[in-house]
Amino acid sequence: MVRTSSQSVRTAVFPVAGFGTRFLPATKAMAKEMLTVVDKPLIQYGLEEAMAAGIERFVLVTGRGKQSIEDHFDLAYELQATLKARGKDAAVAEITDFLPPPGAIHYVRQREALGLGHAVWCARELAQDGPFAVISPDDLVLGAKPCLAQMMEAHATLGGNLVAVMDVPREQTARYGILDTPNADDRTPTIAGLVEKPNPADAPSTLSIIGRYILMPEIFDALDRHETGTGGEIQLTDAMASLIGQQPFHGLRFEGERFDCGTKDGWLAANIAFALARPDQRDSAAATVRRFADALNEGKTDR
Repeated sequence: MVRTSSQSVRTAVFPVAGFGTRFLPATKAMAKEMLTVVDKPLIQYGLEEAMAAGIERFVLVTGRGKQSIEDHFDLAYELQATLKARGKDAAVAEITDFLPPPGAIHYVRQREALGLGHAVWCARELAQDGPFAVISPDDLVLGAKPCLAQMMEAHATLGGNLVAVMDVPREQTARYGILDTPNADDRTPTIAGLVEKPNPADAPSTLSIIGRYILMPEIFDALDRHETGTGGEIQLTDAMASLIGQQPFHGLRFEGERFDCGTKDGWLAANIAFALARPDQRDSAAATVRRFADALNEGKTDR
């Protein structure tokens, strides 16, 4: 496939092949990306964010046991017919309005769990014709403007490679890819280096990458080498680091609150925050939170 120099970002890659072992036994027979926050699965939030940012092609890198994701983005004829017959037009809209146009979603299989870099590499035939986005459905961002839309605006000015970043406590740097940057306090810090999951004492900063990227297609040349890093996996940050100095690299301090739905605490917090942010759920969610807060203050919880 011929690569272009166009700065228009039209493709988003979604790495969704993971097992979701932190949520066992729930994920024994279902894709972790189908875990719901309020009433929508994580993967739907991701695609809706991409569509809101103007993405036209969606590449889902799947693995075994992910059929439910494909079914979710298909038409459910029997369900639709039943809902229509019962006059539940609003429910029909809920299960159809979020669907991208036919042919916009593509599925590729990651046959081995070899790391995030390998998952992105598996999408190379569909994403190497220009800059592309990577979205981790585990990361939800609640804000006035979708995180990827903020990144698209910044990328239109900065070009090159761009990652969403946030400050984390130093003791948590071993969980993330961390920036080495001369201007960590800027909204769009320049990236001079990247370190994957450094020990807190060795971390060059506390500025962490979250699961949102805009990358130039040359990343695939680096990923083609299949070099392993932390954990014996092919790390996306390592491939990015090898291109620093050859292309622009920036972080973006996005506006909004990020929830790590790959953890139980983060998923629970996201459910509360997203429910409180919805007009149709706010009052009941607030009442529930107050009830349990009162119970905690009294030293007990209702079951």
